Amino acid sequence: MLNRREFLQTAALGGAAIGLAGCACAAGNDAATPARDADAKATTEPVAVRTAALKGPTAMGLVRFMSEADAGNLADEDWSFQILASADEVTPLIAKSEVDVAAVPANLASVLYNKTEGGVRVVAVNTLGVLYVCELGDEVKTVSDLRGRTIYSAGKGATPQYALEYVLRQAGLDPDSDVTIEWKSEHAECVAALAEGAGAVAMLPQPFVTTAQAKNGQIRVALDLNREWESACEAAGQKARLITGVAVARSEFADAHPEAVDAFLGHYRESVEYVNGNVDEAAKLVAGYDIVPEAVAAKALPACNITFVAGQDMKDQLSGYLEILFGQNAQAVGGSLPGDDFYYGA
Repeated sequence: MLNRREFLQTAALGGAAIGLAGCACAAGNDAATPARDADAKATTEPVAVRTAALKGPTAMGLVRFMSEADAGNLADEDWSFQILASADEVTPLIAKSEVDVAAVPANLASVLYNKTEGGVRVVAVNTLGVLYVCELGDEVKTVSDLRGRTIYSAGKGATPQYALEYVLRQAGLDPDSDVTIEWKSEHAECVAALAEGAGAVAMLPQPFVTTAQAKNGQIRVALDLNREWESACEAAGQKARLITGVAVARSEFADAHPEAVDAFLGHYRESVEYVNGNVDEAAKLVAGYDIVPEAVAAKALPACNITFVAGQDMKDQLSGYLEILFGQNAQAVGGSLPGDDFYYGA
């Protein structure tokens, strides 16, 4: 089956062939040939696609895509990438139309959709739960064991905050009174605070868990928040996966260049499959793009839950997750749940 770009190319060539046949019958049709040639050229002109990813699992899933584009092996579109430290850096780039596709926290995609009045669409789920509660010691066995403790974490206002608060509440703990949550701007600050505070714990995502353990072998993963989320959902009679990250596209760009968005999704899927299936080779690429060192990437990749889900499956999974967040705090998703037009290709 032809994809959108191949269809357009075939249609353009067909039009040119018809034009040539017409020329054999009437020389007066020659004046129309330049216009047809221009139309055919326009359908094959590469589109500039500017992509931003976060320094972590979302960028790690893209490394094969990026390396192939940088090597000149992907000539279908004009691909460019930038890797940023935090979602706060990505948001203004989207608002100012300085990127076309971006990897962002799942709830932020909904917030952006509401703030821009439908100006972004989610095109793929790229990361499932990658959050882990870590401690120095061996005391935390269940969520209930967090009572009375200080939890250090980065990601206030995004998936880490809302996922942690949901899991705590489902375990009967009040996030405001039964625990103390100290929000940091960077994961490195959480690791430093963990080392200094007696009885403290830190919630970290991969690959930062592996990075921290490489520096301090006494750091132990106490709880897998992805598993705790699933258990909490099951107990509450809810069904939703913990979705950490998604890829979004500006709606204006997606409307103008759907073939470029589809090409992006195809390359992204292939990249994720490569990364998950070739950990050692992918780790080298991760290090080459200065995301994390190769040794850390090789250990962390299997635990990063890098995935690719698009279309109706994406909508089914993401909408359930956003509904849970909305039930906790409407502002977590931007005040209201996004409409059906939010879900590209669903």
